[in-house]
Amino acid sequence: MLKQERVNYIAAELERLYPNPPIPLNHVDTYTLLVAVLLSAQCTDERVNQITPKLWQLADNCYDMAKQTVDDIRAIIRPCGLSPQKSKAIQKLSEILVQQHNGEVPGDMEELEKLPGVGHKTASVVMAQAFGEASFPVDTHIHRLAQRWGLTNGKNVTQTEKDLKRLFPVETWNDLHLQIIYYGREYCSARGCDGRVCPICTTCYPNRKHAKVTKKA
Repeated sequence: MLKQERVNYIAAELERLYPNPPIPLNHVDTYTLLVAVLLSAQCTDERVNQITPKLWQLADNCYDMAKQTVDDIRAIIRPCGLSPQKSKAIQKLSEILVQQHNGEVPGDMEELEKLPGVGHKTASVVMAQAFGEASFPVDTHIHRLAQRWGLTNGKNVTQTEKDLKRLFPVETWNDLHLQIIYYGREYCSARGCDGRVCPICTTCYPNRKHAKVTKKA
């Protein structure tokens, strides 16, 4: 397959499998989505969804969260990993939202990235899922799949994001990043496929003899 043929096939197959991909992190508003995405760094969505109900009992808005101690927040989110950094970030960003943004999560990429603990990927997820802005968040799993499918040679998620945005129509980005995530979990996980097992890998590269060695994000 030529690259454009792979792009067309992958887009059609993901749309067939996941026509209306749901947001995997449970949340009730933009603030709780922001916190959930922050917690998901180096943690599974499933684990985050187990922890956040307890966190929301402590505080489910920036005004109440800003009043909590870092230790109280950390005690709840510890199972998500990186709890010292994440608890400080959640408490501090809540203060900033109250003091600088009238208690509202800003719908601006640059302003989001200024918040503690909010990197480009987290901000991209919030822009896509909360504000409906065209965005293509790329995590290490999407980075790995894009390499297996011959869509990028990027050595990091930044380059992979640029390549995927160039290959796929902008109106598909918000759903597509979720579709790739769901496909990866079901068919093309780190242990479940090495570039020679799942339907998309074997269709795109039917003659691949050796495992695809992917570059770390």
